[in-house]
Amino acid sequence: MSSFSGDETAPFFGFLGAAAALVFSCMGAAYGTAKSGVGVASMGVMRPELVMKSIVPVVMAGVLGIYGLIIAVIISTGINPKAKSYYLFDGYAHLSSGLACGLAGLAAGMAIGIVGDAGVRANAQQPKLFVGMILILIFAEALALYGLIVGIILSSRAGQSRAD
Repeated sequence: MSSFSGDETAPFFGFLGAAAALVFSCMGAAYGTAKSGVGVASMGVMRPELVMKSIVPVVMAGVLGIYGLIIAVIISTGINPKAKSYYLFDGYAHLSSGLACGLAGLAAGMAIGIVGDAGVRANAQQPKLFVGMILILIFAEALALYGLIVGIILSSRAGQSRAD
């Protein structure tokens, strides 16, 4: 008789959620960084004095990976079936938590990359566009923040399926 309590396949879904959060968020961060970086490099040829000012989209894209890391750590610390029963409800809660954060991070990264690329190039030609670009980037970053918040809420639901 093993000392495992709960559903034996449930941790698979929990760990899948942790992996999804990190992988999809990092994919968004990588895309946003690469796409914005291309815009910064292209703009820097003509206006090298604006390069440091134009790094904002790259930094904002990099933050997306941190959101996925936070959820992945929260999920993975919540999976310990030998200490506390871990049921399918808990695994599904962690899976949905990871997917919510990860896919929101991926979408935000794509938005930040596209806006960052076009924004830094446009800013090089018309400096008055900088504030508008920053506002659009903030709203794109907020999408990932929404995913992080929902991921934390969903992750907190794990462990509430049954009274042990």
